[in-house]
Formats: sequence, C-alpha cells, structure tokens
Amino acid sequence: MTAPPPLTAPETCDIAVIGGGPAGSTAAALLARRGRRVVLLDKDRHPRFHIGESLLPRNLAIFDRLGVRSRVHALGTFKPGAEFVCDKSGRQVTFSFASGLDRRYTHCYQVPRAAFDATLLDTARASGATVLEATRVHDVAFAADGTARLRAQCGDGQERAFAARFVLDASGRDCLLARKFGLRVADKRINSAAVYGHFRNVEARTDERAGCVSVHLVKDGWFWMIPLPGDIMSVGFVSGPAAFKDRAGGMQELLMARVAASPSVAARMRAAEPVGEIVGTGNYSYRTRAGWGEGWMLLGDAFGFLDPVFSSGVLLAMASAELGAEVAETWLDDPAAARTLARRADRRLRRAMDELSWLIGRINDPVLRGMLLAPRNLLHMRDGLVSVLAGHFLYERPGFGLPLAMFKATYYLLAGARRLGVRTIAP
Repeated sequence: MTAPPPLTAPETCDIAVIGGGPAGSTAAALLARRGRRVVLLDKDRHPRFHIGESLLPRNLAIFDRLGVRSRVHALGTFKPGAEFVCDKSGRQVTFSFASGLDRRYTHCYQVPRAAFDATLLDTARASGATVLEATRVHDVAFAADGTARLRAQCGDGQERAFAARFVLDASGRDCLLARKFGLRVADKRINSAAVYGHFRNVEARTDERAGCVSVHLVKDGWFWMIPLPGDIMSVGFVSGPAAFKDRAGGMQELLMARVAASPSVAARMRAAEPVGEIVGTGNYSYRTRAGWGEGWMLLGDAFGFLDPVFSSGVLLAMASAELGAEVAETWLDDPAAARTLARRADRRLRRAMDELSWLIGRINDPVLRGMLLAPRNLLHMRDGLVSVLAGHFLYERPGFGLPLAMFKATYYLLAGARRLGVRTIAP
C-alpha cells in the first residue's frame, strides 16, 4: 500500500475562505482589495454546474461594488420581475420589480451559474486573493486564541496545510464548520425536496413577462421555470418528501411525470428536450444554531438554506459575504469589535431569513396563494410584497414595515375566516 504524501508545512494567510461560490468569491475579493492576505480553497474546478440561476435586483448594488455588473449583464438574460401561475384556477399574475417601494433597482438577470460563479471567482483572483481550485478542505482545528489550522487535499492527492487568523466558511450545503460543531438543524417548517434540470424548446414568454422567472403553483408544490441564454430553460419541481418517496423510476421519470400532471407546465413543455442530467436533492431547508464563533463565520448556504421559491440564495450568499468580510477584517485588529459586528450580522441574516420563511412556509396555503394571485395594494401591500421579491428584505428601508405588516395581518384575518367557514379569496 502506498503511503500518503507527507503533509507540507502550513502556508500562512490572514483569512482562509472555504468555498468558491458567490459567497466565498465575494468575500475573498473584498478582503484582498483591502490588502489582506487571502487564500480561497474550493473543492471544484470552475466552471462547474450549479442550480440557482435567478438573481434579485438588490444583487445589482453588490455587483457594482465588485465592478462586475457589465459582465453579469453580458452573460445573462434580462429579468424584469416574477410571474405566478396557478393550475387550479388558471390565474396568472406578474409582479414587476419597477413597482416596488425601492425604485433604484428595478431589474436583474437570470444567469448560467457555471459562468456566473466563474466570473466571481476570477474577480477574487484578479483582486489579489490566492485561489486554489480542486482543493478540498477536510479538517479545521482552532487554537484557544481563534487561529486556525486547515488541512486540504488537492486533486493530485497532495495534502496541504494552511494557518489562518480567521476562517470564512462558504462551503455551501457541505456546511463544513456547522457539521464539525453540530450546528446544522433541518428547518421542519419548510420540509421540501427538489428535482430539476435544463431543457431546450420550452415555450418562453414573449410579452411583458419576457425574462421573468415563472412560478407555477400546483397541487402539492410548485415549479420554477427560468429562461437562460441559448434557448435553455431551467425547470424544477419542489414538494414535500412524500412526492419523492412514492415515485416510480429515476429522477427524470419523476420530473416528467410531474410535468405531465400540471396543465400549465405541460403546455409549455410539449416539445421540451432535456439537456444534461436530471438531478434531485433532499433536506432542502436548514438553519444553523450559531453563525459565528471565535475565529470563524459562516456565509451563504453554510449559514442556512431556504426553499428557492423567491430566488433568494445568491443574494443571501453575497450579502452575508459583505458582512463576513467586515467581521473578518475587523477581527485581525480588534476581536472585541469584530464580535459586536458578528452578532449584528447574525441577527440581520436571521431576520431576513425569517421574513422569507414566513412566506415560503405558506406557499402551499390556499389563503396565501389567493393573496399572491389577486394582490391588493391597500397601504402599499402589493408594493411591499414586490420589494420582498426584489430582495430588499435584507436592507432596512423607511416605509417597508407597514406594508408588510398589513400583508401579514390580512393573511391572518383571511386564514381565520377560512377556518370559520367564511368564503375568502382562493386560488
């Protein structure tokens, strides 16, 4: 048996970033630009396939700070809003981002994630971060003072060690540090799974909805349909575990059976041809009990993951990266101040996820579906909902609180009436 190669002496840096997705690349770019020695370690080689192609308008501000907006514009399709379609009633409604409460950001893009993520990783590299691809971190040990020793295996089997003064974990659904510390907890309020793939020859919208993400509400879940460049449509079905447990055949058979069962989706996929593999994933939503500790912080999906019905994943990742970069840099000079920043960042991210979870956890509720499909704008309720769909849930803006509080109050009033047998709006 061949002995493993000897472990090299640790390579030192100020901050080690685990993972090269949107969160890790954003944090690494920002910190390297501030003159910090940053090493980014990613288990994959880019470009690589990833789901989650629909972005939100609030991403644009971060793209501007990174200087990548023009590159994202060039590789994606223009996204002016979101469309909801109901199989049961046949209703359709489109929410234009231009009608939100914050009129500074009124569009975004649908992007092939392989190209998008590679763009962000290249930005981190060009900003001065040391980027190591095909390098999987498999162990992180922290000393009493918070300094870390990381061990990683390269694609050629070589073991490398790194010594860092702070660690940003952007390892995605691997949740490296959350698993190490036993912090990851399934979100039972949003107990769902997904099956998805890319297709050609899917009917695209050509009217004012052109470029919109489509959310098709079906009996026991929902579909996403995301238009991408090159006549590609990303199509996915999200439902509870029962829909997957009772399936016959593989993931492709499951997805196509669900497509056939939805009149609105089937009509758009009459001539559809799959491009690549149909993939399934379970345990879709989770949180972590703590998002930071002595010498480390969790970013993006390593912090928590939500059902993607409102396309929040990339924005949460990149926004958490901006917060994490500030915490990491401050830690190097003033750990006490960094702890205060980390607590604030943790609260801000959890509050944003709670706002989204309230909606996501009710996406199959007839009352909420009725409100989405027949939106009223009393006290700007509809405009407030559009602002949530645009990603402004992460940012404090005057005037947002009342419309969203009104929306929730209306939901509880209608839900209570429905339980009493009073007829209300329904999909």
